[in-house]
Amino acid sequence: MLKIYNTPPSTNWDELCTRPMLEAEDCTNTVTTILKDVQQNGDAALLKYTELYDKVTLSTLQVEKSEIDESETKIDSPLKAAIDLAFDNIYSFHINQLEQEKSITTTKGVNCWRKSVGIENVGLYIPGGTAPLFSTLLMLGIPAKIAGCANISVCTPLNKNGPINSAILYAAKKIGIQTIYTIGGAQAIAALTYGTPTIKKVNKIFGPGNQYVTRAKQLVSLQHVAIDMPAGPSEVLIYADDTAYPSFIAADLLSQAEHGIDSQVILVATNQKIIDAVNDELSVQIKQLSRAEIAMASLANSKAIIFEDVNVAFNFINYYATEHLIIATDNATELCTKVINAGSIFLGHYSPESVGDYASGTNHTLPTNGYAKMYSGVSVDSFIKKITVQQLTKQGLLNIAPTVESMATAEGLQAHKEAVSIRVKQLQQNDF
Repeated sequence: MLKIYNTPPSTNWDELCTRPMLEAEDCTNTVTTILKDVQQNGDAALLKYTELYDKVTLSTLQVEKSEIDESETKIDSPLKAAIDLAFDNIYSFHINQLEQEKSITTTKGVNCWRKSVGIENVGLYIPGGTAPLFSTLLMLGIPAKIAGCANISVCTPLNKNGPINSAILYAAKKIGIQTIYTIGGAQAIAALTYGTPTIKKVNKIFGPGNQYVTRAKQLVSLQHVAIDMPAGPSEVLIYADDTAYPSFIAADLLSQAEHGIDSQVILVATNQKIIDAVNDELSVQIKQLSRAEIAMASLANSKAIIFEDVNVAFNFINYYATEHLIIATDNATELCTKVINAGSIFLGHYSPESVGDYASGTNHTLPTNGYAKMYSGVSVDSFIKKITVQQLTKQGLLNIAPTVESMATAEGLQAHKEAVSIRVKQLQQNDF
């Protein structure tokens, strides 16, 4: 089921690292049209595209507060308990990311520190089409609240068979989010970016989505709004040696493959025997899935690669820079030291990636498509601005003045020098 490559040379790695993509030009043209339409026509455009793409005719764009409040009664007790536990774990992990302000004396009388301020208006995009990702709302909403964001808006599409999934609404209630809009796709990104009569524009947009959502985020970030990262279709890479369990590996590969037809899964193994055993397991396990057709399409984009040399294997793993990395070996902790590019790492045989998706506590909004080389996953810091502050005493200014005056003079910026010199003269005249 997985196409096999045996010890490919590094000259072929770019091709092996290519992710499945829609035609870029077609995607960009479609998204650009939607963005312009929403910018010009506001709510009317949102209603139009919701009917066109989601096959839902809306009478209102915003979820009533009463519907959010009643969500607790519409999910069963085991799911409610699961969400509650996941909430506690995610909160515990993220609350410890807050940093206390620490003043540093750089020169005697010169004190500097950083002030953390929550981004005032943030928008959270929560996929809700083929899979209502209430877990993503927990992953984004909890750190946003911890960071102190004043206004948190959620966009999530309606299911054509009914209202917003009650688990999404309960997660919102648990977090304390009251502003939820029933729109999805590129049109939701447009609404959060430009604002409409109903929807308030935001300063930064978070959340994963399909390639249209990703492209919309990339386009609006060029001029109008910040984004978390260019996160696209989900992916996992698993490294396995002879100590791995083929059934576990197959299950982990399928857990990513079922996300969507444009997801990608990669197996890097030390020998052919492991790959053959995993392929056998895939053939059995995929038949048991409700989303087998999606997983099958995703596997068509996926690969198994043999590297007998562990160092070469991890060179490739770092080159691929996967969203999720599972190291399925007895010595996973040791091998983890070789990893420099990954969104999130899962060590050993009993750390399935799906635990990170839901409830271990780490964040599952992660860089994809090789962006793990330069992006981190979402954290509390993603929702915070760091503002630097400095305060000088009279003596502090006198201590640092010669340095600033000398540097400003050398750069030919006389006014910069005078801003210091005028204060120094005043202090000296007052017999400081």
